[in-house]
Amino acid sequence: MPVTHVSKDPQSLTMTIVADFPVPVRRLWDAYADPRQLESFWGPVGWPATFTRHDMYPGGESHYYMTGPEGEKAAAWFEFLSVTEGVSFEVLDGFTTEDGERDPHAPVMRMVFAFESTEGGSRLVHTTHFNSAEDLESIMSQGMEEGTLSAMSQIDAVVADLQSFAAGRSVRTQLIGDRQARLSRVIRGPVDQVWRAHHDPELLRRWLLGPDGWTMPVCEVGTAAGQTYRYEWEREGGADRFGFTGTVLEIDPPRRSVTTEAMIGQEDTATRNELTLTPVEGGTLLSLLVTYPAESLRETILATGMADGMETSYSRLESEVLSA
Repeated sequence: MPVTHVSKDPQSLTMTIVADFPVPVRRLWDAYADPRQLESFWGPVGWPATFTRHDMYPGGESHYYMTGPEGEKAAAWFEFLSVTEGVSFEVLDGFTTEDGERDPHAPVMRMVFAFESTEGGSRLVHTTHFNSAEDLESIMSQGMEEGTLSAMSQIDAVVADLQSFAAGRSVRTQLIGDRQARLSRVIRGPVDQVWRAHHDPELLRRWLLGPDGWTMPVCEVGTAAGQTYRYEWEREGGADRFGFTGTVLEIDPPRRSVTTEAMIGQEDTATRNELTLTPVEGGTLLSLLVTYPAESLRETILATGMADGMETSYSRLESEVLSA
């Protein structure tokens, strides 16, 4: 157990947990920045968390749910108030209703996570601020302290894994629920450059090609909410032309964009694609959450080798664009 100190202060309406880890601050920070890692320890033992959104920047949000032993779910949200990379972040934390909206009747807590280097590695000071004595008593009675300590007991195993989440590993696919899939990869390059490579037509034509032998004759990019985009590819010589089109729903450069996407001529099978870029050790964590209209379509598209095609393109992005 990494926790070295727990204190509750009824006067200041706070609970503070101090934990020490035998890893550098950067490694510990990345465990909180990367939803793939955060899922491994945010929920108490027996209640694993699933994050469907994790925007670790001021104004960003996180949406997640924890699944109990009997399949029951408890859903919640974060709103990031401040983020100082490698030093601290502050969030509001609350619960959501069954329809996914913030629960106006549930308490909202403010949590501050502060990171510092120590002789043996790193230290995390996690302070929760409650709005009232009633909120503190209510949430504590629901087992918050025990649940938090149980969750944090899992962090050591996550931060000890130096390879699974490192730069250079291929695209990782995770199925979420019945209709979603998250595809993730650490790209060797800073966030602003990775973002530009996704929104500059000349750069896109250099890397978003899949296997060798293909070209991208049409590259119309959407850079504002409400704009449409259109990408088309063909083999060298002009054969086997196909493409995708969609609409930009949300965009927050250089961290997040939400678009629809459908193969041209099959617009009734459009997906919702949420792209998030997060700075981590070794480069930029790219997370693409795809929501499909049906589970069968998700299985069909993934079975085409979608992740392999993405990996080919991302490798080209690193070697021919970001390293130039």
